[in-house]
Parts: sequence; structure tokens; C-alpha cells
Amino acid sequence: MRIIAWSGPRNLSTAMMYSFGNRPDFEVMDEPFYAAYLAATGLDHPMRDAVLASQPTDPAAVADGCRRGGNPHLYQKQMAHHMLPSFPLGWAEGAVHLHLIRHPARVIASYGAKRETATEADIGFAAQATLYDRFGGVVLDTADIRNNPRGMLGKLCAEIGLDWSNAMLEWPAGGHASDGVWAAHWYGAVHRSTGFAGPEGPLPQVDRDDLLAAALPFYDALKSRALRPSDQSAS
Repeated sequence: MRIIAWSGPRNLSTAMMYSFGNRPDFEVMDEPFYAAYLAATGLDHPMRDAVLASQPTDPAAVADGCRRGGNPHLYQKQMAHHMLPSFPLGWAEGAVHLHLIRHPARVIASYGAKRETATEADIGFAAQATLYDRFGGVVLDTADIRNNPRGMLGKLCAEIGLDWSNAMLEWPAGGHASDGVWAAHWYGAVHRSTGFAGPEGPLPQVDRDDLLAAALPFYDALKSRALRPSDQSAS
């Protein structure tokens, strides 16, 4: 099985990669198009030079690497906004598609703590909606995962025909061997974790009403298609 997990930044995507990466039957990939995205856009992200040096910058070459299978399964953590219109997408055909969503107010607040400026293209809600329209798949609101990791991950496994593994509920502190070089800037909290954090509090107040208004309709549309929480854990 090849799972492509589409997400925006600051969206539990690394914790989900660690969850699958702790299973003995899964390999994981961490944002393989990041360097190609930076090279194509010229954007000045944190650790830009290190990212460019760490990965291929030719999107066709990256796509070839993303077509492979795992041993026996592969989980790909992919940022939706990395898939520029000029990048190939045929490599994603035939995979299981997972869409991780988080309320944009939380994304904006968390992203702003790591990078001062942001546009809708940086947080990727429109790009993720486009990918959902093309590939379909399973939508999970990460708030539901944090509220009930066992229940929601169990439902996900049942939905995609994957046997449950308790290994998905925890991982060793300190990161994963497949982390991208950018982990030093972005992954501090998850490196200190050994499992999913608990429920979040009230929505934060953000000073980017324009960005919130641009992202919210895409979030709401995907939220309406999300797996619903259950009081009972999957067996």
C-alpha cells in the first residue's frame, strides 16, 4: 500500500508520519518535493540553502522516486502547496489519498510563530482542495485525531483496508531517520513528543482576517467530507 498524505504546514503532518513510521511494516517519506518547490518559486524559507542541497530539485526526478512502493507499505508526507501547476501528478495515481486538515486559525497562529509572513499559497488550503477534487480520498480533521487517537486512526485503517497496529499510538522521542533537513527549524515540539498531544483549547485570535477568510471556505468544504469521530475505538 502506498499512502499519500496531503496537508498544509503546522497540521499534525509530522506526528502522523511518525505514527506510520513506527509501524514495522511501513517506510515513510518526508516532503520529497520541498527542494523542487523552493527552486521553482525562489521563495526564501528558513534553511533554504540546506533544503536545496538535500534533495533533487527536478520535479520529474522527484516524481519518479514517489512512484515506488514500500517494504511492504509506504507513507508519503506531502505538502499540498508544494505541488505547483507545472509539476507532474501522474505519480500519485493509484495511491491511497489521505487529506489532513486543521482549522485555519490554528494553522495561521502556529505558522506565524515560525515564519513571519504568510499568504494563502503558503498554508495550502486551496491547493489541498484542488488535490481532493482530483484524487478524492479520506479526510481527517486533526482535532479529531488529538481528541481520540486510537479511535480516529482505527477508523482510518478500517476505511483504507489496513490492519490496525498499536505502534501507531507512540514513537521514540528525538525524531525519525527519514526527517528532512528542515526538521531542525520546524519539528522541535514533535521531536520532544512520544505520542499525539491532547485536545487543543479555544481557537486562537489571529490578526490576519484576510488570510483566515481566504482559507476558511476550503477548510469547511473538506471538513464536511471528513471521517466522523466515534465514541468507540475501532477493533
